[in-house]
Parts: sequence; structure tokens; C-alpha cells
Amino acid sequence: MVEVKWKKEPEEHDYPAAADFLELLAEPDVIETVVRELRAAPVVHKKAKDILRAARLDLAPAMNPYVRRDLEKIVTGKALSPILLVRGDFRIGVPLQIADGYHRVCAVHYADENIAIPLKIAALP
Repeated sequence: MVEVKWKKEPEEHDYPAAADFLELLAEPDVIETVVRELRAAPVVHKKAKDILRAARLDLAPAMNPYVRRDLEKIVTGKALSPILLVRGDFRIGVPLQIADGYHRVCAVHYADENIAIPLKIAALP
């Protein structure tokens, strides 16, 4: 079985990266609230396959340079940063958003789709 090493917390630069992505989906005041919630959220673990399913995203190709970079980190034992998610709402058809870490999720999925990925998740305000 493949072992993936993880950092205890997301890296500081992951939060602005998440905010940058979320700017495409929401107004600045919503993003501020979500990022504040992400910073305060505990780290929990969810399987790679479930994250992709909830986000309704396809798996990026293994040859994608960013997926390949993260696969190399897995193989060489370098720790990956936990991912940042925004909760969806299945009642109204809103998928989960991977605010930061999509390529990490894909790389881990290639290693073993059942690996639990550490993550922080926030709800929309």
C-alpha cells in the first residue's frame, strides 16, 4: 500500500490561493468569511474518491505537470499540504468546491483512491 505523508496544517500560501479561486464564484465579503472559517476549521480526513465525486470533477490526467509533481512528492516521501474545501449542498445541486488542492487530490487518487486526505472544510455563509 502507498503511504502519503502530510503536513499537519495547510501552508500559509494555500489560503490566498483558495481565495483567488473563490473570487471566480463569490463576492469578496463571502470569500473573507469562508477563508476565515477555513483557517479556524479542524483538519479532518476524507477519501480521495469521495472528494472528487462530491465536487463532480473529473480526474486530471496523470501526465498533467502539477499532478505529476505531486505524484513525485508521494513517491519520494515529501509531505503534501492538506487541502481546502467549501461544502456543497446536495439539496439544491451545489457541488463541493476544492478551493485549493485539486492536483493533490488527483495525485493521491492515482496512488490509491481510498487514501484519506487531510483537509479543512468551510460552509458557505
